[in-house]
Amino acid sequence: MKQNQLGSSELRVSEIGLGCMSLAPENGAEGREIIKRAYEEGVTYFDTADLYQFGWNEEFAGKSIRPFRDKVVLATKVGNRWTADKKSWEWDPSKTYIKEAVKDSLHRLGTDYIDLYQLHGGTIEDNMDETISAFNELKQDGLIREYGISSIRPNVISYYAEHSEIVSVMMQYSILDRRPEEEMLDYLHGKNISVIARGPVAKGWLSERAFKRSGDEQYLEYEGKEIRELVKGMQDKLSSERTLSQAAIRYCLHHPAVAAVIPGASSVDQLLSNVGAAHTPDLSQDEAALIQSLSKASVYNQHRR
Repeated sequence: MKQNQLGSSELRVSEIGLGCMSLAPENGAEGREIIKRAYEEGVTYFDTADLYQFGWNEEFAGKSIRPFRDKVVLATKVGNRWTADKKSWEWDPSKTYIKEAVKDSLHRLGTDYIDLYQLHGGTIEDNMDETISAFNELKQDGLIREYGISSIRPNVISYYAEHSEIVSVMMQYSILDRRPEEEMLDYLHGKNISVIARGPVAKGWLSERAFKRSGDEQYLEYEGKEIRELVKGMQDKLSSERTLSQAAIRYCLHHPAVAAVIPGASSVDQLLSNVGAAHTPDLSQDEAALIQSLSKASVYNQHRR
């Protein structure tokens, strides 16, 4: 599988990674097989977070990749802390919390270092300089190799891009959510900061499963009927060398800012379909333009000062 450099760092990640959030405690055996098969298929980027399943996800991912730990990029996130009753979480991007939380993540992951440590959100009201200082100190101490942010907020992203050493920004990006195209992708590419695209298949909408959904469902700005029409148009007009979900994944990778997409997988079959996109042709300019003509070019109207 193609390996891409992550920003200006020495980290190289597979163009299709694995988002581990969909792995669940009740399906541990299948989850272990998914991670094992992902690595065998060339996946070298595994993404988790301390928030997922109260830390279980980090522990499970760390244990599952242990046989090949030094050959992959292990990424996790910080900034959300569960309340005492575990019914909700609070946002805490303070230096004190980040430097405490990284130790807990290292312990759960069973590793001495985190390849990519990401701020799991961010608001314009945060003391971002303090957060940046925390990440820089963790990097100097050797506890993390690089850091990035996971955010869809343009003002937050631009502040970190201008004032920190982030090498990546994770953001939701798909054919059904083209908001990053308006102002983020070219900007980050110019800064040599890589994009990690989450949600490339839009919760299954950009696959044959779209035709099995009930008529009143919707996704962001789209009604279910609109999505089915879009998906039908892709079926009719795009190359048959790819499945719908593979075309959706290749669409995200079409922009040079995107170093990796991280679809989740709840079964080995789903994993194999996702990573199979790595062996299909890149979208042509005409195909990308066709997809854009079928979909909406939305913009970020929220998360402004």
